[in-house]
Amino acid sequence: MSVPDVPPAPSDQSDQSDPRDSKDLWDAKDTEDELEAASQAARSLQGLSTELTARVPQLLEAMRSVGTGLELHSTLDRICETAAELAGARYAAIGVVDEEGDGLSDFVTYGVTEESAARIGRLPDGRKGLLGALIRHPESVRLADLTADPRFAGFPAHHPPMRTFLGVPIRVQGEIFGNLYLTEKVGGAEFNDYDLHMVRVLATEAGIAIGNARLYEAARQRERWIDGSVAVTTALLSGGDADDALTVVAEQARHLAASAAGMVLLPVAEGGLEIVAVSADDPTQSLGVIIPPESPVIAQLLDGEAVFVNDAASDPRVISKLAARYGPSMLLPLHSGGRVLGALVTPRARGGKQFTEAERTLATQFASQAALALMMAEAQRDRERLAVYEDRDRIARDLHDLVIQRLFATGMMLESAQRTSAVPEVQTGVGRAVDELDVTIQEIRTAIFALQQGPAEAPSGLRTRVLREINMAAVPLGFKPAYRFVGAIDTLVGELTGKNLIAALREALSNAFRHARAARIEVVVDATATMPDGTIGVRLSVADDGVGIPKGGRRSGLRNLKRRAESLGGSSGCEAGIGEGGGAGTTVVWEAPL
Repeated sequence: MSVPDVPPAPSDQSDQSDPRDSKDLWDAKDTEDELEAASQAARSLQGLSTELTARVPQLLEAMRSVGTGLELHSTLDRICETAAELAGARYAAIGVVDEEGDGLSDFVTYGVTEESAARIGRLPDGRKGLLGALIRHPESVRLADLTADPRFAGFPAHHPPMRTFLGVPIRVQGEIFGNLYLTEKVGGAEFNDYDLHMVRVLATEAGIAIGNARLYEAARQRERWIDGSVAVTTALLSGGDADDALTVVAEQARHLAASAAGMVLLPVAEGGLEIVAVSADDPTQSLGVIIPPESPVIAQLLDGEAVFVNDAASDPRVISKLAARYGPSMLLPLHSGGRVLGALVTPRARGGKQFTEAERTLATQFASQAALALMMAEAQRDRERLAVYEDRDRIARDLHDLVIQRLFATGMMLESAQRTSAVPEVQTGVGRAVDELDVTIQEIRTAIFALQQGPAEAPSGLRTRVLREINMAAVPLGFKPAYRFVGAIDTLVGELTGKNLIAALREALSNAFRHARAARIEVVVDATATMPDGTIGVRLSVADDGVGIPKGGRRSGLRNLKRRAESLGGSSGCEAGIGEGGGAGTTVVWEAPL
């Protein structure tokens, strides 16, 4: 019986509440797609019986149901359920072909309970058996007994019995998306030609619905990655702690990639990359781990190449012990402006889904955006440090040009008054005031040099180590020695000379505690001292008001100081000396050339 062209499904009030109507980009299927689907349906129904014609309203309702909604997985669920109802099948499934086209990346079922699915365990991979044959040769298949087909490879344990079978390929924009499988016709009958034709039409509509859902899902996925990039950029440029900002990068990458962990790695001086930020269930096991430079993936990452690993636990390129717990992984360089700042790693658990091409592309773009944000944050911190340095320089100039000059002028006025005064007590008091002004000027100069040091230099600078020794000596002494610094000792004194100076200071303070019985000690470190041969050196002076060194007393400590000085510059101007004892106090001088 010839069947006229099938008109579109009648529009009613319920159709107007279709969820697609609320989305600008996905309001409905294109009119051309609708007409094409209807045209194909009409052509497939030409010449068929009145029985099939009577089922056309059911088919149209099924097509309308399949095209409802835009979320991909729920669309696949709806297609399975609708196909099973349309063909009277007990079970239905859709096998989604992977990107390589030789297996299944997803398997959606209808009719199999959660308990049965849990007992069956692992879903089919589509690489063998009847499902594999339909992937390699996508065509409609109808079988009275699938177990009798030579391509059948058997059911796994706890699988429900199935005999009758109907398989139809699903194409999206001309490419194979997967296959629709129906089994166990209700009542024990076989699937007939009518079922086959109806399911073919439904598969055509399903392809259109899946295409829309995939486009919508891709748009949502891109939106999520863009939002993640914005969050990372905001965190990095907020001026907060750098470690916290890197943790935000790791957290966003883990969330967006649906991975088991997110890690940020930065280069270390000895080579390789160190994990400096981790987002994982147990981050402590990974934090601080160094991936050695001999790992092949490190060379690729430092060259700016992305590395995609199907199974980190078994890949010979990944030699870290951490790899044993992970499967599919993306290792992405953080490079921008020709610089590789580090790497971003997003591993999934062993047995997890492989990353799709779209995920790899989006993750690579995310890493590039994060690297750009890192560079911008670094530049911003440099600008902030420069502003601090400029402000400190201004303060140092003001102290030098204004405060010190005024104090110096005041000292000269006092010295003039001291000379003109005839009262001895006044002369003595003014002399002490002048001495205090000299000490104050030296302290201000020390502050000026401190202002000229960068904050990053202070923790390991010679000035800090000297102060540490003085503070430690204050405990056994019962008082804190006075101290002065002359010159930029942190920048002028080398590391080796600095280590020996600290050792000399420690020895001198120890001698003062054990032997001098002093009530006052003054430490002076002068990086502008003139050596006997006329060169510039550093001079350490430790003076106390103790009992001094008696004649014939032990001088082994002083000999140690002298050997240290001579090891740096020989005997020509590098010496350790003492003031004579007898209650006059002791001054230990240690010098070394710069």
